[in-house]
Amino acid sequence: MRGLLPLMLSLGLLTAPALAQTSSMPAPEGKVKVKIKEPKAPKPAKKSSKDEVVTITTDQGIIRLILFEDTPLHRANFLQKAQSGFYNGTTFHRVIEGFMVQGGDANTKNADPNDDGMGQPTDPTIPAELVPGHQHNYGAVAAARQGGPAGTPSSNSQFYLVENHDGTHFLDGQYSVFGQVIQGLEVIDKIAKVPKGDRDRPTADVKMTMKVEKLKKKKIASLYGYQYPA
Repeated sequence: MRGLLPLMLSLGLLTAPALAQTSSMPAPEGKVKVKIKEPKAPKPAKKSSKDEVVTITTDQGIIRLILFEDTPLHRANFLQKAQSGFYNGTTFHRVIEGFMVQGGDANTKNADPNDDGMGQPTDPTIPAELVPGHQHNYGAVAAARQGGPAGTPSSNSQFYLVENHDGTHFLDGQYSVFGQVIQGLEVIDKIAKVPKGDRDRPTADVKMTMKVEKLKKKKIASLYGYQYPA
């Protein structure tokens, strides 16, 4: 392709005047009028009429959620893991009533409860996506991360669901909110209330499985009452 580029440019320079002369018509004064076509603005990308619904199944009940399109990095990562089976067998390892329930660490699949939530040193991270308007409302889906200022990258697997019915808005703009629970808010409440021990870890594992289903947005709105932004 490098060899073709100069040739293409030179052809363009040679043919432009010729094209102008053949496509123009003589003006009454005898001058040549060259018509220049203004480039058309690209059409905006058409929004899909469908969306993915993620179903989380636990022994406490079923939770369904959608992921925001304007947090594409978190959305793509979560969908890939949910579809690949990564989350199957992981647990909600940290539950705090009146706050949130957290899960998704691969360490929770092993027999050692002491490393739950620690992740692996080699785990990649996801750049923060702090989108204005995405708040920590009841049922918000957000990414866990290491401590640090706003903009600190997110964990690539651990997430939390806001259980506080009034929201946890002191976290707004600090952690990436990338989805919303659309069914099963009462299940989050049930998980938050299970008996727990040290480090807010449930005394009995609350395991999860996930599946992803693509539906029309109109059907999602009809089934679950979720209203997509205009």
